[in-house]
Amino acid sequence: MSRPVPHASVQDCVLIDLPKMTDPRGNLTFIEGGGHVPFEIRRVFYVYDVPTGTNRGAHAHRSLHQFIVCLSGSLDVRVDDGEAEETIHINRPWRGLHIPPMIWASEVNFDPGSIYLVLASDHYDEADYIRDYDNFLHAVRD
Repeated sequence: MSRPVPHASVQDCVLIDLPKMTDPRGNLTFIEGGGHVPFEIRRVFYVYDVPTGTNRGAHAHRSLHQFIVCLSGSLDVRVDDGEAEETIHINRPWRGLHIPPMIWASEVNFDPGSIYLVLASDHYDEADYIRDYDNFLHAVRD
């Protein structure tokens, strides 16, 4: 695990359009690490069957970058840098949200049947997580 990056802000959480190949037989979008996302992809996971009214996430990462793509349905991602908050709606499979390290993120307001994909810059490491909001605030203010 690497050391935390300098403090990011909610303005660093940006939507990135991915290539969209339109075809009468169906559309295709592809993602290449280090090209379409600003990091090399080391882990991929997806979340589905989220019960109505349930939230996901609610943590920050010390050094991990994430890129979230809503493949089906829609959701909101609440991002918080310890000073400012923003809610970003994602609902297009050709557009993803980059979340840099040291941003508190929560996935909320899921449409029924939503599926979202997360690309991560490193393998799972529990030590990289900050799961307590007060600890996050302390970390970003140091």
